[in-house]
Amino acid sequence: MDTQDAPIEDGHDEATSNEKIDGVAQQMRGDDQLGHVDDLRSMARQRLAEAGLPVDDATVDAVVDAVRRP
Repeated sequence: MDTQDAPIEDGHDEATSNEKIDGVAQQMRGDDQLGHVDDLRSMARQRLAEAGLPVDDATVDAVVDAVRRP
């Protein structure tokens, strides 16, 4: 059984979809810089799905482009 062992912080669910997508891209950029990414598109699909975000081609492309942007 899952339990709530810590308080939920105010604002935890207030991020917009675009802010969440930006957050996924930032996390992936860090992973990529550390050499932990074999396939950006596959990772983008996985991370977006885990975050409950759209996994359509346009969103995946936007994340991959953001990761590759300096």
